[in-house]
Amino acid sequence: MDNSKATFSPTRLLLCDESETSLYEKEVDLLSSLDEEYIKSLLDRERHDFSQISSDDWIKEARLDAIQYILNKRDLLGFTSQTAYLSVIYLDRFLSRRSIDEEKYWAVRLLSMACLSLAAKMEECTVPALPEFCVEEYSFESSVIQRMELLVLNTLEWKMGSLTPFAFTQFFLTKFCQSSLQRNAMSTIVEVILGSLKDVEIMCYRSSVIAASATLVALDPRLTRDALEHKISLLSSSDVLKIVRKFMGFRIISLIFL
Repeated sequence: MDNSKATFSPTRLLLCDESETSLYEKEVDLLSSLDEEYIKSLLDRERHDFSQISSDDWIKEARLDAIQYILNKRDLLGFTSQTAYLSVIYLDRFLSRRSIDEEKYWAVRLLSMACLSLAAKMEECTVPALPEFCVEEYSFESSVIQRMELLVLNTLEWKMGSLTPFAFTQFFLTKFCQSSLQRNAMSTIVEVILGSLKDVEIMCYRSSVIAASATLVALDPRLTRDALEHKISLLSSSDVLKIVRKFMGFRIISLIFL
């Protein structure tokens, strides 16, 4: 076996000669290029297929209640942020396609249970039994939740593989933040993204744009329009950032920050 190939790592740069340093830099460039290619493939798959949700006050209130239920249950059941966000995507896509009568407020809660259950089946290794999705004031039989799950699946045409902002956060964090600060920044970005769920206007943006905007806000909550445009322009050489910039603006930053 040929053991002559060098193994490169950042710490070895202190010891390696100039030729090895050059090879390491080329390796880093290659990894960065592959990373961008992967993100570009995600952008090509990015689905954004729900229109505006009803502006009725009661549906807005019911939606907020449903999201709070999802976030609370996420904590209780130990689900990931990805699962919670995906369930809200299902919720909004459903509400943009079907109307619910005002007197059937309970139906939105049943819908939120079905969406969370479906998202858990997509993302979690272990999915609790359906009764665990119930709460004291809304306790539905498992068969009722299953029927709602089927209605959601049919309404969404069984297209359940929606991308969330969490598919893009590490990429944008790497682009916008020094490596030494990334670990602490990620938890703040997750908080910003989950906090933005309640604003239905934000949900009308692409997940990649929400991820980029949330990253910028988390890293610098004092961003102004000029500072934002300058920050993005410095990175415009990236093909991926050019694509995201096309759909991005100060409006989305303002919505997330406020």
